[in-house]
Amino acid sequence: MTTVSIDANITVKWSQGHSSYSPGSPEELAIIGIDLLVKELGTEAAQTFIKQIFEKYPPELKGAADTERE
Repeated sequence: MTTVSIDANITVKWSQGHSSYSPGSPEELAIIGIDLLVKELGTEAAQTFIKQIFEKYPPELKGAADTERE
């Protein structure tokens, strides 16, 4: 099975302070990204942005983990 791991240190700064993140997987990175989008754009605008990204991919696209189970 293919496993994707991420080695990153992310520091986010804004007027109220800063936060640090160290995602280790694509899922953790996505959660961080979505959280930051919602904080920056608001819920509705973040959902619209994410929807535009998903429109680029066919609904039947399978990830590497799904393909290896078949």
